[in-house]
Amino acid sequence: MPAQKRTMSDVGLGALGFVAMSALAGVLLTVAVTPALAVTGLAATNSITMFENLPSSLEIGELAQKSTIYAVKPDGNASPMAWFYDDNREEVSFEYISPYLKDAAVAGEDPRFFDHGGIDIAGTVRGAVSTALSNSTQGGSSITQQYVKNVLVANDMAKATTEEERDAAWEKHTKTSIDRKLKEMRYAITVEKQYSKDEILRGYLNIAGFAGQIYGVQTAAQYYFGTNAHDLSLAQAASLIAIVNSPEEFRLDYPDDELNGANTVIDGETVPYARNKDRRDYILDKMLEQKKITKAEHEAAIAEPVAPNIQPPSSGCQASPVYAYFCDYVTWEIKNKLDDPETPDVNEGAQMLERGGLDIYTTIDMDLQSAAYSAVHDNVPGSVEGLDIGSSAVSVEVNTGRILAMTQNTTYNVDPEVTGDQYDAVNYNATIDYGSSSGFQPGSTFKIFTLGEWLKEGHSVNESMDARRRAPWGTFKDSCAGDWNIGADWNPRNDEGGNGGYWTALYNTINSENTGFIAMAKQLDLCGIKNTASALMSSGRADGKPLGEGVNEAGDKIGFGPAAVLGTEEIAPISMATAFAAVAGGGKSCTPIAIDRITDAKGEPVEAPKSTCTQAVTPDIAAGMSYALQRVMTDGTGRSSRGQMDTAGTPMIGKTGTTDDAVATWMSGASTRVATVVGVYNTTGFVNLRETSVNDVEAAIIRHRIWPRIMDVANTKYPGGAFPEPDRKYLTTPMADVPSVLGLAPAAAQKALEQAGFGWSMDGDVDSAQPKGTVGSQSASGQAPKGSSISLKVSRGNLSAVPDVTGMQADQAEGTLKAAGYKVDRDAQDTDDESKNGLVISQSPGAGENAKPGAKIKIVIGRFTGGNGDGDGR
Repeated sequence: MPAQKRTMSDVGLGALGFVAMSALAGVLLTVAVTPALAVTGLAATNSITMFENLPSSLEIGELAQKSTIYAVKPDGNASPMAWFYDDNREEVSFEYISPYLKDAAVAGEDPRFFDHGGIDIAGTVRGAVSTALSNSTQGGSSITQQYVKNVLVANDMAKATTEEERDAAWEKHTKTSIDRKLKEMRYAITVEKQYSKDEILRGYLNIAGFAGQIYGVQTAAQYYFGTNAHDLSLAQAASLIAIVNSPEEFRLDYPDDELNGANTVIDGETVPYARNKDRRDYILDKMLEQKKITKAEHEAAIAEPVAPNIQPPSSGCQASPVYAYFCDYVTWEIKNKLDDPETPDVNEGAQMLERGGLDIYTTIDMDLQSAAYSAVHDNVPGSVEGLDIGSSAVSVEVNTGRILAMTQNTTYNVDPEVTGDQYDAVNYNATIDYGSSSGFQPGSTFKIFTLGEWLKEGHSVNESMDARRRAPWGTFKDSCAGDWNIGADWNPRNDEGGNGGYWTALYNTINSENTGFIAMAKQLDLCGIKNTASALMSSGRADGKPLGEGVNEAGDKIGFGPAAVLGTEEIAPISMATAFAAVAGGGKSCTPIAIDRITDAKGEPVEAPKSTCTQAVTPDIAAGMSYALQRVMTDGTGRSSRGQMDTAGTPMIGKTGTTDDAVATWMSGASTRVATVVGVYNTTGFVNLRETSVNDVEAAIIRHRIWPRIMDVANTKYPGGAFPEPDRKYLTTPMADVPSVLGLAPAAAQKALEQAGFGWSMDGDVDSAQPKGTVGSQSASGQAPKGSSISLKVSRGNLSAVPDVTGMQADQAEGTLKAAGYKVDRDAQDTDDESKNGLVISQSPGAGENAKPGAKIKIVIGRFTGGNGDGDGR
């Protein structure tokens, strides 16, 4: 920089500074002249006494180091996924550092490092004089002093919780002042007493700043030259140490910055990074002077141009697009689970992530993640004109809660200046405290919880019920919040239309019948359904509230009413995956986890978040649910996914889900090893996905293109087995006594059947002896399957009972029948019983049977043949 003419006032201030610094130099000279004084701290003068009274105990805290999140390869080796840091630093051992680096540091920064006791008195005096007589600060600090300053900065930075506090910490320990310098010197002497020279040099090389967020020689070597600290060439080592002297001036990543020497021409040639080269060559000269290198090495290094190979640090999850949203989930797991609730102003998890040098080994399966990422991105673009579309996929291991895959269609981005529908920092798969999502309505996928409660309350999948569409539905039991009385304004329909029917729970599940599940819920406790759902999901709503605690636009609580049975609660896909894994795993629900293990910067284990497993439903109930949900995949709505699978022979459970107006569509399912949930949604807005195409494919069926691709890989890597056979009590068809309703008015007959647990249908009229307008016939009597429908017909009242004329004389019988309004048809039958001669032997219709007036009654008359019956012919 050009020199500036100094004013008389500047000279005066400089003189005062010189006097002050000279006094300080006097103190230091006194201390340093006799090494014994420096080591023992013996006071020879008042100045020594004053110096010795300064604080001397320096706490050297743990250095802030970058944390690394890893995916573990199939062979067990770890692959870095992302890095996080306040200071991008990787601390290394003394042996790992190239001798060139060590020698360059000593030669360039503190040639007498191995001879002094912490303070290079000659350098200090020279720096003080230069500072006093010039208008700039001249360095003179020993390596130990520089180390002390960096430790003090790092210690206060570690305590800072805001950017303002960080700035204040930097200013406090870097501003030029006699007081600061004096304290650093006092600390330096103490550090030299406590640590060896090699330990101090190692600490200095690991803590030193190399511009920006690059700290320590290992990270600097990787960033500036794409190599490691022990592999640097002589010229590279000298260039790195040059940066330490003035990081912004000598850095190597701003080639066009005039401060770094851009466009400097020497001997007719432009010299890259001229400022760094000048300082580098100075260090090389010093190394030769101190006989740390040979003349040949020196000349070769001097001739080598400064040629950095910048490797931009991959900071944050957006540096790893395939894993970005899972990576984001991992960071929240660290921040949520490792935070100390007793210190609300500080998040210890976040501090550990940014400063703790953690190695975080995750649960992600790289093969399954790759399949999920490609399946989602091949089918759902990041943005679609006229549709704010989102798609997500998440896979969870059964019985462990380990997340094996997690992805979505958008590009992860946390930079507010980068905008566009294809960018999103919200994790659609997660709950609000793991990525800001408030979830999506799952539609019919939620019906599995009513199925579970149906079995819990003692019903069978083969039990029938009145699943006809109707309104009002009447009263639904809710032991938590009070019963619900549903009026005529709520009348859900089935997807295929129609008026419903008398269906079994199994039929309802296979075909996802809305009216069927409402009819099931009407026989259950809504509170029980809610509790079963919460237990299987190991969570509630995606917004962090319990089920039933959602609010409408007016802010009123919605509650868990009959509509919730059809999937109106906003749920996170990770919660639904947890539930399907629970059903597939014998009813054991395990909270999701993303981390297998953690080690700190020293390689010591850090307690990682653990999955909590609870028995949400009994194994018998889980087996009954699995029985029905397997039929969804083989005979029902899940066939659209199963039919596209190479591993269709693997036993699988599943359930589809489509919300009102197809705003959100789901495909959820599991083998006995892996559960996967896929969704395609409106992230905002209300576009009907059945009426919208994405890449010429109906948006509502895209889920059936994604889910099979993921589960094919899952079934191959984690072969699933057969699901347990359910207890027969969940498969039986319960029987009940059918009351006789003949002769009752239709309304009375219907009520009697409903009270007995049967449905009914009125199927026209019938010839009957019952009074006209009453029930003339019913399709079953005795016992019938509970909940089945009994067909009733109304009597025309046009039949009457035929009189009994058997045993009467023929003429008498004919007269009796004609008097009752019937016609008579006679026939004769031979008999050897003389007592029956001329009497009616039989009649048809029989006595008491019904016949219309005018109907012909056939009577058979006995005719004696005269035989004696002894068989001898006499």
